[in-house]
Amino acid sequence: MKILITGGAGFIGSHVVRAFVNKYPDYTIYNLDKLTYAGNLENLKDIEQKENYNFTQADTCDELGINKIFNQYQFDAVIHLAAESHVDRSITDPLAFAKTNILGTMVLLNAFKNLWQNNWQDKRFYHVSTDEVYGSLGASGLFTETTSYDPNSPYSASKASSDHFVRAYGETYQMPYVISNCSNNYGPNHFPEKLIPLFINNIIEEKPLPVYGDGNYTRDWLYVLDHADAIDTVFHKGKNTETYNIGGFNEWKNIDLVQLLCRLMDKKLERESGASAKLITYVKDRPGHDLRYAIDATKIHKELGWTPSLVFEEGLSIDPIILEQFFI
Repeated sequence: MKILITGGAGFIGSHVVRAFVNKYPDYTIYNLDKLTYAGNLENLKDIEQKENYNFTQADTCDELGINKIFNQYQFDAVIHLAAESHVDRSITDPLAFAKTNILGTMVLLNAFKNLWQNNWQDKRFYHVSTDEVYGSLGASGLFTETTSYDPNSPYSASKASSDHFVRAYGETYQMPYVISNCSNNYGPNHFPEKLIPLFINNIIEEKPLPVYGDGNYTRDWLYVLDHADAIDTVFHKGKNTETYNIGGFNEWKNIDLVQLLCRLMDKKLERESGASAKLITYVKDRPGHDLRYAIDATKIHKELGWTPSLVFEEGLSIDPIILEQFFI
């Protein structure tokens, strides 16, 4: 099987690429990444010499280039992770998110359709999305696969649109697809502008820890290696045209998460207990900030047998790479 994984030099994508390369030596894995600010081939140094691994630098929005690559390698399947994903960036540059997340997805869908139309046997387009397409929850409830879409930021709107296009191609062209919507990921090689690595770096450098609003915004956190395992599970066991929510059953308010990081880092840095918490600074809220995300991952557990292996405190404490990478 020839599998194209887009965004494979990014945070989540690199873990998915590594998992597939190591677990499935009979597959040929093609990593396609534009290598923007969020892509880093250093994430994959340990597998770059593997015989079943190939890297191609390309832009998913380059229609001619993508079609050429598809025709050259004849991919049997696509796992599409390439995306602009930072909400704050989407607020300042929404057109970049529309281009990458919507147009880039459509270019890939078209290339896959043109290559295999009317010959879909053993083919699959797997689109990896986010729980943010569902909008914001109140104090109770969970996002399920049938929750109505209600995106509130340019980022989530662009991902919601790409989800719709995948389903539309499935309906119109009978393209075999699956979609998964995941909660917030954390773990090794997390991009430094994201909350957890940003705050760890700021604690080390004794810089302010900027917390939006009152700090009570709530997110479900998923260890990135658990997410890679879930993607593997959905890719191999998921039913065509189905959506699977992937979450950690692991909700944390932002302020509680930050305080946990402060305690862990005080211990790591051998600082006085409570020293890092003094760096917490409340800042003006960002526009369109969703109050709470929470994933109901019952479906993937009951139908495919997947469940997360770690809760948040275990992920930070058991895997030293998450903290140690900031001390290299």
